[in-house]
Amino acid sequence: MLSSLQIENVAVIQKADVHFEKGLNVLTGETGAGKSILIDSINAILGNRTSRELVRAGASKAVIRAAFEEVPAAVQDSLEKAGYERSEELLLTREITAEGKSNCRINGMPATAAILRELCGGLININGQHDSVGLLNPAHHEGILDDYAQNRTEFQNYYKIYKELIAVKRELDSLITDEEEKRRKTDLLQYQVNEIDDAALTAGEEESLESRRKVLANASTIREQIARAYAALSGGDEAVGGVDLLGEASNAMDTAAQLDESLADGAGQLLDLYYTAKDLSADLASRLEDYESNDGELDEIEQRLDLIYKLKRKYGDTVEDVLAFGEKAREELERIQFSEEHHQRLQAEKLRLYGLAREAAEILTQTRLRAFEDLNRRISDTLDFLNMPGVRLSLRHSRGPLASHGQDSLEFYIATNPGEPPKPLSKIASGGELSRITLAIKNALADRDAVPTVIYDEIDSGVSGKAAGKIGQVLRQSAKGHQILCITHTAQIAALADCHMLIQKRVEGDRAYTQVMPLDTEGRVDALAHLISGDHVTELSRANAREMLALAEQKAK
Repeated sequence: MLSSLQIENVAVIQKADVHFEKGLNVLTGETGAGKSILIDSINAILGNRTSRELVRAGASKAVIRAAFEEVPAAVQDSLEKAGYERSEELLLTREITAEGKSNCRINGMPATAAILRELCGGLININGQHDSVGLLNPAHHEGILDDYAQNRTEFQNYYKIYKELIAVKRELDSLITDEEEKRRKTDLLQYQVNEIDDAALTAGEEESLESRRKVLANASTIREQIARAYAALSGGDEAVGGVDLLGEASNAMDTAAQLDESLADGAGQLLDLYYTAKDLSADLASRLEDYESNDGELDEIEQRLDLIYKLKRKYGDTVEDVLAFGEKAREELERIQFSEEHHQRLQAEKLRLYGLAREAAEILTQTRLRAFEDLNRRISDTLDFLNMPGVRLSLRHSRGPLASHGQDSLEFYIATNPGEPPKPLSKIASGGELSRITLAIKNALADRDAVPTVIYDEIDSGVSGKAAGKIGQVLRQSAKGHQILCITHTAQIAALADCHMLIQKRVEGDRAYTQVMPLDTEGRVDALAHLISGDHVTELSRANAREMLALAEQKAK
């Protein structure tokens, strides 16, 4: 549960330290005193979107801290999964700078707003002033039933099949269905595949051909230079060659080394050079025959390179690109050629998945229908207690095409008087009726989840008198299983609180300051008297307030 809320520099609240208790916590105060700021602060600590407008004018930042006790096991599991230490106590901190930047912490460790949202969904459930209006939108009714049915497993089972079905339908739609287009595409692909296959290209072939062409085109020059190198090594009739000179040098060094051992290394090197030069001379003599001009081979290489050039202009920058294009074209050609078989397989798979999806959708539908029957009984009982006897909800339901949420089209209808046909909520429900219907639904939903703290922001809107007192009793009963925080303007609800806090705004100089003060018995009497009679508090209204508190205490026993 939420044990305390500390607020610094949030709008008109300079500093507030609010401590909540188990049971029903009520907050009252004049309109504009700052009650909505408390809700904004709690929304911020839950990781919801904020803006720099929340920061009090002149302050560098706003700081909000919320302490929780008896943290549910599911939230502790989420903490551990996110890398935080498990703990039954939790301190959440959020800072918003005047520039709009936000910093979050969980038990002192850095966090993101997204992590706060994920974790805090299991800590607090806020029912705002506009929830009653939202009830008029039929699009919200399915979500209410799903929340009550707790059918997430059934929904996930359906949605998994539905996604597979949609994927198959998209693949079917992408198949070429126009026969003329299919024929044209087949002819083009077949020509491309044949052209590339007939070329019989190999990876790296172009580089090898370019290298060989360079050799053939310069064969006479290469042969001439090899001959010169061979002549320099082998010598001739008029000149001694390098090989013979190295031999003479080697012999001379060998003789010298026999007299001075320090010359042995040099003699060995000269001997190695002699044999190397001799082997190289023999190799050059044999290679002279390899560089004969071959115009026929050169023509073949030129033609092959020209073919590769033309294919590259059509299909890619390299031979590898051309080969990859050909493989892709072959795969597409096969898909088209076998598209009928593929189409039949996809159709069969579509029918199979459609059948499974319908079955899963029907299971999901049944969870919603059963949920409505049970929810409607609970709502009816609560509405009877809330001075709306005979008011009954009904469900306008039909099965339609499969969609992401299932097959259901549904809307809540209401009959406010016996014998009248049910009509849409938006047609006949008044503001006070909507508030009580919303409370009945929220009260039923609260019992279905493990969220320890539920906040009601002016759930009594449009309600007064006896009906307001009944709403208070429902809230008090609900507070036995949940911590309830309720912002209210009615004395009948405030009198039933286990903890009553007054939100009060004062002006000092040119600045407004809001305070949140816990009330003792006399403070509650004064606050209730103001709710009863406004600014003109009389002894009669105070006596009435004391009587209300006494009656509330008797009912609590």
